[in-house]
Amino acid sequence: MRYLLKPNFLLIAIILTSFYSNSIAQTSNNNSINNSLTRVVNTAVPFLRIIPDARGGGMGDVGIATSVDPNTAFYNASKLAFARRKVGLALSYAPWLRALGITDIYMAHFTAYYKISQNDVVHTSLKFFSLGDIDFTDAAGNPIGSGHPRELAWDAGYTRRLGKHFALGVAFRYIYSNLASGQNIGSEPIKAGNAFGADLSGTYNLDMTVGKKKMKSNFMTGIAITNMGTKIAYTANAREKDFIPCNLGIGFGFRLQPNKYHEWGIYLDVNKLLVPTPKVGDKDSNQVPDFKQQSSIKGMFTSLGDAPGGFKEEIREWTMGIGTEYWYDHIFAVRAGYFLEAKDKGNRRFVSAGVGVKYSVFGLDFSYLIPTGGARNPLDNTFRFTLKFDFAKVGGTQPKDEGDDINPRTDQVDKATRRKMKKGKAAE
Repeated sequence: MRYLLKPNFLLIAIILTSFYSNSIAQTSNNNSINNSLTRVVNTAVPFLRIIPDARGGGMGDVGIATSVDPNTAFYNASKLAFARRKVGLALSYAPWLRALGITDIYMAHFTAYYKISQNDVVHTSLKFFSLGDIDFTDAAGNPIGSGHPRELAWDAGYTRRLGKHFALGVAFRYIYSNLASGQNIGSEPIKAGNAFGADLSGTYNLDMTVGKKKMKSNFMTGIAITNMGTKIAYTANAREKDFIPCNLGIGFGFRLQPNKYHEWGIYLDVNKLLVPTPKVGDKDSNQVPDFKQQSSIKGMFTSLGDAPGGFKEEIREWTMGIGTEYWYDHIFAVRAGYFLEAKDKGNRRFVSAGVGVKYSVFGLDFSYLIPTGGARNPLDNTFRFTLKFDFAKVGGTQPKDEGDDINPRTDQVDKATRRKMKKGKAAE
């Protein structure tokens, strides 16, 4: 029996696909596909690309080349090789579509890493996306059941430092997407979709001094290819399978510490989905567009130059985020950022802001998203938060490597402890 979604969930589905997968629903109408306004790159399971943490969310969705924290693995896991802390844990929560009065949709994210030696780190994370409760109806509006759509991704990875300044990371991911299982499309039962993915990342990290006063500073650059993996389908005999959001991200970051009480950083991330651009073509007349019949691996390479509008359109498929962060005494942080996407490729544009506090091993971050025109964002005028824990000592041991922090002494102890240390030196 054919089913229809209730109007409120249909609205949710449209917003989810149009704003956070860099995609809009494709159409079989060739004239529509040929229009540049419909050539937004389309993927399934767009939740994989939703920024999970409040720190990155407060800086325009940047994170590839920021200083290390427990959420590093989402952006660029290779950075973890430069972590000063032995263990890091974080739990993030983001309500969804609150501006529309929706109260039962949210995303939760847990991540952790453990530094097993000076050069080796293992990490894991779990992302869970709940789409609330919905009711299904047939074409006549008669109820045919209810459901609780949900998606999750679990990953585990390993990072290795290969020298004083360079590190590589790899991670593997299982993806589960249950949107309408138990229902049917025609006579075909809908099932939960499953997929597998992998990440590969690299980081260059350099501590240095600048200016006559030899102020401590840090330059970092990173590259991450995430969600390389299988396609996904929601019926057993699907002729058309969807790409997952394989992504290429490149980031740059610079931090400056004029003295031990002040630190300022500025960061830039650019990202591109490594998924084919929608375009006309069905050579075998099987009613599946040719661009969707490519393998995931082939699609990654062809996506770098397949835009029908040529180089100018290809450039518009890149998004940009720029953010800044100021820390006072490694205790209080203020953040701001801006995110930009081309009008004909999703049109997401927003300003974000955030604050953070850190005391000893405990940290708490908040962020807030402010729309600046363009497409509406599911996180418009919404607060997100992240709890973080960093442990410098585990079992009496502590990493001795230089790490990513440009002032390790102030990072390893809290303010009260530093005061005691100063008094002790004065007494001597």
